[in-house]
Amino acid sequence: MRRPILLQLLLLTFACASANAQAPGNPATPQAPGQASSASTPLTLAQAEAIAVKNNPQITVGKLRALAAQQYVREARSALMPNANLSITAVDANPGSRLTAGFLNNPILFPRAAEGASVNQLITDFGHSTNLLSSSESAAKAEDQNAAATRADILLAVDQAFYNSLDTQALVRVAEETVQARQTLVDKVQALAQAKLKSDLDLSFANVELARAKLLLLEARNNFQAALASLSAVLGYSTEQNFQLVEETGALTPPSPDVQPLIQQALRLRPEILALQFQVESAQKLGKAEHDLWMPSVNALGVVGNTPVRDDHITPNWYGAAGVNINIPVFNGFLYNARAKAADLQTEVNRQKLLDLQTSISRHVRISWQDTNRAYERLSVTKQLRQQASLALDLAQARYNLGLGSIVEFTQAELQKTEADIADTDATYQYRLTQMVLAFATGTPK
Repeated sequence: MRRPILLQLLLLTFACASANAQAPGNPATPQAPGQASSASTPLTLAQAEAIAVKNNPQITVGKLRALAAQQYVREARSALMPNANLSITAVDANPGSRLTAGFLNNPILFPRAAEGASVNQLITDFGHSTNLLSSSESAAKAEDQNAAATRADILLAVDQAFYNSLDTQALVRVAEETVQARQTLVDKVQALAQAKLKSDLDLSFANVELARAKLLLLEARNNFQAALASLSAVLGYSTEQNFQLVEETGALTPPSPDVQPLIQQALRLRPEILALQFQVESAQKLGKAEHDLWMPSVNALGVVGNTPVRDDHITPNWYGAAGVNINIPVFNGFLYNARAKAADLQTEVNRQKLLDLQTSISRHVRISWQDTNRAYERLSVTKQLRQQASLALDLAQARYNLGLGSIVEFTQAELQKTEADIADTDATYQYRLTQMVLAFATGTPK
């Protein structure tokens, strides 16, 4: 009579322990090895993005390149503005001597000391300088868009690292709950085996499943630490930070039913597309400028100055003149032809790059949209799988407790329950990630 009573007490104890271990209201909080939870820093997704924008060196490099491009615009604009110079000249020469070699002109040399100013203003070069200015302005706009594209890339990397960390953190909780549940099973089977109510084979199977759960927990914790390291790196930290990730609680919205408007939106908004469009414009303007090199250039010249120390032959003591200079190119060894041809070819190269990028982005948007739809459909499937796996585990546990099922059947049900928990946990985070990738692909990141 004592053995049935002992069996009933053991079964009741195991049922209570299993119910507490599987209760959804008591999830275990993952804790990084060697780190105290009190030292962790709360971090939301918005805070992570703000830190990355501030600290990530790639974003800083993109901004600096955009600023440097603005200086090239000022450099091109300077050709349209006056050039003024102040000059001071002192000459000691054999009075009245002349330069007799090296030049076609034959000026007279006089000892003198003088100062003056000269001004040179371009009147027109028939579009060459203005096209160069337009080319540099388009190039600067392209760099602005490249900086925006770099920022979007970094923010996407932050979002991916953040949700990968959340995903691995949730998997740690699942692994800890699995270890706890299987440890309870081992304790129960061991007690039954000692009471000669279960065989040592049952105890061996239970220990094997416990070891598997512990390996799963070790791998989950390692993946969590690796995800935190990746998140810290993309945020601009040189060492791993102990963040306490704060999960968003917003409702999951279904994906767009049609991909074509998303593709059109991406072709209109993606900064990479805009950057290449500006590069095409820049190359076109540069090509026009190179063709305009064959056009004449007209400059206005003016000089004025004073000669306080001079030879007696130099009168009066001041000088001044104004004039116009016209340069007409005739032949330069086909230099201008080569430069114009190279600019035209570069324009065509940029056009082909733009076409290729448009094709790639269209494909990227379509694939991202398909991934989002698949991830959204996966949500309901994994939820059903988790419910069915829980039901199967309860039935297998009841059969095993009543002696109608084997330990193999019970451990297989536990394994299926663990896999279903992992799949369901992963599905939510993967859907949020696919939504962010799709938003990036369409040019509308957060």
